[in-house]
Amino acid sequence: MKTKLTLVAALLAMMTWSCNRATQQSEATAPTALERAETPDYVKSAADSLWNQAQVDSIELHSMMIVSDGKVIYEDWRNGADAQTKHILNSVSKTFTSIAVGMTIAEGKLALDEKIVDIFPEFLPEHVSENLEAMDVRSLLTMTCGHATDHTYEMQQLAKTDSTLNWVKQFLSYPVEYRPGEIYCYNSVGTLMLSAIIQKRTGEKLVDYLRPRLFEPLAIEDACWEETKNGICYGGWGLYLTTEDIAKTGQLILQKGNWNGSQLISAEWVSEMSRMQVESAPAGMNLVQLAGDTAGSIDPDWIQGYGYQMWMCRNNAFRADGARGQYIIVLPEQNSVVAMTANTGLMQDELNLVWKYILPALEKYNQK
Repeated sequence: MKTKLTLVAALLAMMTWSCNRATQQSEATAPTALERAETPDYVKSAADSLWNQAQVDSIELHSMMIVSDGKVIYEDWRNGADAQTKHILNSVSKTFTSIAVGMTIAEGKLALDEKIVDIFPEFLPEHVSENLEAMDVRSLLTMTCGHATDHTYEMQQLAKTDSTLNWVKQFLSYPVEYRPGEIYCYNSVGTLMLSAIIQKRTGEKLVDYLRPRLFEPLAIEDACWEETKNGICYGGWGLYLTTEDIAKTGQLILQKGNWNGSQLISAEWVSEMSRMQVESAPAGMNLVQLAGDTAGSIDPDWIQGYGYQMWMCRNNAFRADGARGQYIIVLPEQNSVVAMTANTGLMQDELNLVWKYILPALEKYNQK
C-alpha cells in the first residue's frame, strides 16, 4: 500500500532480523507454546498455493502460522526466516500498546476520557487550543486525535538531528485541526503518546509493564522494543517478536483475553479494541481526503473500520497490521488466527491471498 509505505520509510532499519537488546534465541518449544495438530492435506495444499502465488506476484513472505481451535495446523518459514528469530513487527506493535492501555485502565491508573492536557501539563504549548484541550486517551486509540496529518516521519527526522527531542512536547506543539473524535487520520506518533502515558502512570516502560502481565504468561521471551533517546518505547512501532509469539497473542485475543484459565486482558477491553469504533482510511489519508477520492483505487481492507489500534477486515475478521506485510489476522467465525511476517509493499495482495486460499481451507477445517 503506497501511502503506508511513505509513512514508514524511515522506521529504523525496518527489516532488520534482530534487535540489539534481544540477541538470545528462545527455545522452539516454550512452556506454554501452542499445541500442534496434524496438518490436513487440503490445508497444506492451500498454503502451498499461497506461497507459490506470492512468489509469482513478487510478494516476499517470511513466515505463516495458522492456528485453528487453539492448535497450530500449519507453520512454515522461508526466504531466510526461521522459527526462533525475532522479526520486526512495525505497526503490529500498536496492538500490544492497546493491550497495555486496557490493562492500565483495568488497574485504575487511567481512563478512556482522560484529557492529554491533564496528563502532560508540563509539556503544553503556550497557547492551548480548544481542540488540543479536548484530545483524550480514546481519540489517540482510535486515530482521531484531531491532526490532519501524521507527523511521525517529521518527528523521526527531527530526532536524527536533535538527540534531546522531547517527543511528547513536540507532539503537543502541532496544530489540532479537527475536533478530536471526529476525523480519522492514521497517526503512529499518537501511539507513542499512549506509550508515554503508560510510562507516566505506571512508572514502567511499556515493554517492562507488559512483561509480567502479557509476555511471561504467554512465554514470550526477550521481548525487545526500540525506544526514543529519552527512554520511551515507540509504542506505534519497534517491537520484535517471533511468529509464534504473535500467533499466541492473536489466540489470546480470539479467546477474549483468557489464557490457560487466567484473564490476562479483560474480555470487555478485547471486545472494544477488536470492533469498529470509527470509520477508517488508509495510512497517509484522513477521512476528508478519502471522501474526495473518486478513483475507486483504495485497498478494500483499509476502509472496513478501525478499533483500538486494530483494523477491521472483510470476511468478518480483524487484524493487527504492520508495514511490509506483518499481520495477526483473527477470524472469529472460523475460530482461527493467521500470523504472517514478510517484506513486501503489496500488503493488500498479501491479504487477498489469505482470503483466496486460507479462508476456504479454514471453513472446511471447521466442518470436520
